[in-house]
Amino acid sequence: MNRHIKYSLTVGLALTVLLISLTLPAVGDVETGFINGVVQANGKTMPYVVYVPRNYTPEKQWPVILFLHGAGEVGTDGFRQVLVGIGQQLMVNPKRFPCLVVMPQLPSGAAWSGSWNDLALQALEAVVEKYGGDRNRLYLTGLSLGGNGTWTIVSKHPELFAAAMPIAGWVDNPVTVAPALQSLPLWVFHGSADPIVSPVSDRNLVKLITAEGNPNIQYTEYPGAGHNVWDMAYGNNKVIVWLLAQHR
Repeated sequence: MNRHIKYSLTVGLALTVLLISLTLPAVGDVETGFINGVVQANGKTMPYVVYVPRNYTPEKQWPVILFLHGAGEVGTDGFRQVLVGIGQQLMVNPKRFPCLVVMPQLPSGAAWSGSWNDLALQALEAVVEKYGGDRNRLYLTGLSLGGNGTWTIVSKHPELFAAAMPIAGWVDNPVTVAPALQSLPLWVFHGSADPIVSPVSDRNLVKLITAEGNPNIQYTEYPGAGHNVWDMAYGNNKVIVWLLAQHR
């Protein structure tokens, strides 16, 4: 079976699972599974998907993860960002995620910066308001381009989040980012053989943040691994348990 056929079958299966998940019956008056949403501001529109656990109840507050996708998932379809990274794990191992997960999507040619980051945070706020998100347990994570976005957003708004997990990301000006992250719990992931985003950026930034006195930073570099280390990170239950254990 050639690579193209394998890829098509994988995407087709993922889409089938996603469509089934999107039609899960409601619990009370609230739909669960993968729910489409959209936010707008200043003439820009950003679609997003929110994952609502099957056992969701409005009678309690829920932790919320904001996930930023990579360059390969840009678009306007509103669901491609669910097929890579944390969304795959939500489909395969939903019981490992007793939380809400917000997955906004960038349009083609955009990056996680400026007003697009503002829209991502607007999507997060919309979910917190609608589903009773716990403001003391908001988390940020992203992969590749989304790893860069994770560093950018969390360094500008460290007070919003209980923890962050950048994966295969980078920053352009680490010296300006590190001082804002003196105490926030962080777990950073990269592959030692990443041919797309060198691990040097994350290595240096982790050193700078540690030098700022942050006792809550961890760095995992997978020996010999390439760019895709997000499957290993999100697929590790200990990582998700750690993330959801953090509180502001």
